[in-house]
Amino acid sequence: MSSGLPSGFRLSSCAALVAALLPILAAAQSVRVGAPAPAFTATDSRGQTESLTGNRGKYVVLEWHNQSCPFTKKHYVSGNMQSLQKEWTAKGVVWFTVISSSPGHQGYVTSSEENAYLAQMHAAPTAALLDPDAKLARLYSAKATPQMIVIDPKGDVIYDGAIDDRPTPDPADIKGANNYVTDALTEAMAGKPVNPAYTRPYGCAVKYPD
Repeated sequence: MSSGLPSGFRLSSCAALVAALLPILAAAQSVRVGAPAPAFTATDSRGQTESLTGNRGKYVVLEWHNQSCPFTKKHYVSGNMQSLQKEWTAKGVVWFTVISSSPGHQGYVTSSEENAYLAQMHAAPTAALLDPDAKLARLYSAKATPQMIVIDPKGDVIYDGAIDDRPTPDPADIKGANNYVTDALTEAMAGKPVNPAYTRPYGCAVKYPD
């Protein structure tokens, strides 16, 4: 049965629809727990190049960060995030803080501003990756700050989601919270399956470019 539309119109419309949907589908499927983590290369706040392939054989944590986000401040003002960074990097884990805020949006920082912040907060990530064009955020479908992703030495994603089970900006809620990152790394290093392997991330929305 004919739709009454020229075939060329229908084909071009379908092609346009597919083209529009591809980025959405790619984002939805770009990272899955249990699947290989998407490879990336990024520049850190000290001008050094960092990559996932360069850290194959190690556990890697990706921590999406926004200095101005109350949910991020919760974990830095309390010292909780710094304690996690120091604890796990001392055990050989590579910890990347990822800043995907685009210029003109909340959380955007220059290299010098980020380095000053790291010093002020006594933070201890392996490196702070600057991602102002949000390429890394899109690759991992990052939604919130803080959002945490843990990658095992084989290069597979073993955890994706919230830092803990207290989705509030109140530092007082850290005490007694179940920290999913600590659980994931502890279980994986003991040869146990990570449970939960996925949780809903909470916090401020990642500030993608307009």
